[in-house]
Amino acid sequence: MEKLVIALGGNALQEGKGPATAEAQLAVVEKTAGYIADIIEGGYQVVIAHGNGPQVGLSLIHISEPT
Repeated sequence: MEKLVIALGGNALQEGKGPATAEAQLAVVEKTAGYIADIIEGGYQVVIAHGNGPQVGLSLIHISEPT
């Protein structure tokens, strides 16, 4: 059985210029999970890694914006 490492970044959590709400992110994650499930069903062993760079960057933008 072949092994794959799938690294999920910001595009796996937020689609395009859509809203960064929890609901919107959940919809994108569900779509991404479907693709990963297809890969696993195809006979691959999968390791999933995630970086939170885009989310940290978004937080920093919100912190630095004037109120």
